[in-house]
Amino acid sequence: MTAPVTDAEQKQWEEAGVRLELDGELATVTLCHPERRNAQTPAMWRALAAVGRSLPGTVRVALLRAEGLSFSAGLDRAMFTPEGIAGERTFLELAASPDRELDDAIAGYQEAFTWWRRADVVTIAAVQGHAVGAGFQLALGCDLRVVADDVQFAMKETSLGLVPDLAGTKPLTELVGYARALEICATGRRVGAEEAVAIGLANTAVPAAELDGAARDLAAALLAAPRGAVIETKALLQGAGGRDYDTQRAAERAAQARRLRELAGIGE
Repeated sequence: MTAPVTDAEQKQWEEAGVRLELDGELATVTLCHPERRNAQTPAMWRALAAVGRSLPGTVRVALLRAEGLSFSAGLDRAMFTPEGIAGERTFLELAASPDRELDDAIAGYQEAFTWWRRADVVTIAAVQGHAVGAGFQLALGCDLRVVADDVQFAMKETSLGLVPDLAGTKPLTELVGYARALEICATGRRVGAEEAVAIGLANTAVPAAELDGAARDLAAALLAAPRGAVIETKALLQGAGGRDYDTQRAAERAAQARRLRELAGIGE
């Protein structure tokens, strides 16, 4: 059972730029450093990972949103400077570390981006303004994306001599296909709201003033369906890409058998 979040934890997360609000079956996670365009740091990543670990089992939908004009302008560029960020290793220092240590560090960063795909929660990103690099990848971590008409997605890692390493390459490729994903990543160009919807990167686009309302309406619609059915359906769809047709049909039959027995009150 997950322990309740303490006031001290909440304060620490907010200092890192993350706020968690719980309302029954809905968790709202807000990036709350608008004055910095929600630039991301290792402290923010640790906070996001901790939020994922702390969610009560009663939560069914997690809504990710951001304060200010930008969802997230990406990585805090101070990480690339010799001075870095107080209390954090710079990327220059990370680059000089042993292979295992470097791999572990990146894996730790990725945890902030991966829990959004867990099977028991449906996640929604409400994205406005700039969603660049790490910001783009954070939005990609969610199951669904509702975007404002001013959104600008961009994967800028390659222009810095890096690769997208925060768990964004697989969902991007699944959403838009290999060729388009390569073009978006390798050129670093911007993808606006209309194109994002057209290529499957976003579910819907709305005027910026309506973004929060549209995302919350989607959350309410998801919460209206029985939890077990949503969880089973999410698992079927997540696994479909790795199964052939007959294996997927078998998975559907097994899932439906579980649903029928639960609805009938028949234990296995």
